[in-house]
Amino acid sequence: MPQHTPPRLICANCDGFPTVTITTGTRTPDGQRKTITANCPACHGTGHTTPTARAHTRIGA
Repeated sequence: MPQHTPPRLICANCDGFPTVTITTGTRTPDGQRKTITANCPACHGTGHTTPTARAHTRIGA
């Protein structure tokens, strides 16, 4: 019987777009735009977050 993996949560900070390329406004010697890549600091460029651990609460005595 196959085991099902629960879907991973999409990062709330980047909304699933974890890596972006930003132009710096300058050009390289061959005329192309110089860019830098920035990753989401919350998910570290994965686009997903791990669910938080649930706290177990004891009910009753």
